[in-house]
Amino acid sequence: MIEVRFHGRGGQGAVTSAELVALAAIEQGKFAQAFPNFGPERRGAPVMAFLRVDEKPIRLREKVYEPNIVVVLDPTVIRIAKVDDGLKDDGILVINSNRDVADLRAEYGFTQKLALVDATRIATEILGLPITNTVMLGALIKVSGLIDSEAINGPLARRFGSIAPKNQKAYERAFTETKLEE
Repeated sequence: MIEVRFHGRGGQGAVTSAELVALAAIEQGKFAQAFPNFGPERRGAPVMAFLRVDEKPIRLREKVYEPNIVVVLDPTVIRIAKVDDGLKDDGILVINSNRDVADLRAEYGFTQKLALVDATRIATEILGLPITNTVMLGALIKVSGLIDSEAINGPLARRFGSIAPKNQKAYERAFTETKLEE
C-alpha cells in the first residue's frame, strides 16, 4: 500500500487532489481512499488530506501517520508544520518550490529524497490563479507511478468541466518539469 499525505492551505485543493487520484486509481481497478483532516478552518488555514492506494482492499480507517510520500502544495506551510514528520526513510517529499534541493535541506533539515516543481508559477501561467492542486498531481504521479499518467483525465473532466483542459495542461507541464533527486 502507498500512503500519501498532502499539506496545503484551505482553498488550494489538497482534498480535491487526494480525491482525484483515488478516483483515477479506482477506475484502474485499484483500491483507494481519500479523506481530509480539518475542522472549522477557514480559507488559507493549514490543512492536510490523506490518500491510500493499493492492489487489495484497504481496511485501515485512520490518518496517515507514516506516509511513503508527502505532497506540499504551499511552501509556506513548511515554516509552520513539520511536513516530513513520520515520512518513511525511503519516502519522497514532493514540494512546490522554486528553490533548489541544497537550500531546502540546509534550511529545514530534510533527509528524504526531494522532488521539486514550481507549481505556483505553472498554475499562474496556465490557470491564471496560484491554485496548485492539479499541478502538484502531475508531480506526484511522475515520482510515484500510483496511476497511469493519463488516468487522471476522466476525474479531471468530471470535476472541472469546461476548465478541465487547462487543468490537464497544468498537470502535464508539472509531470514534465518535476525534478526528482537522484
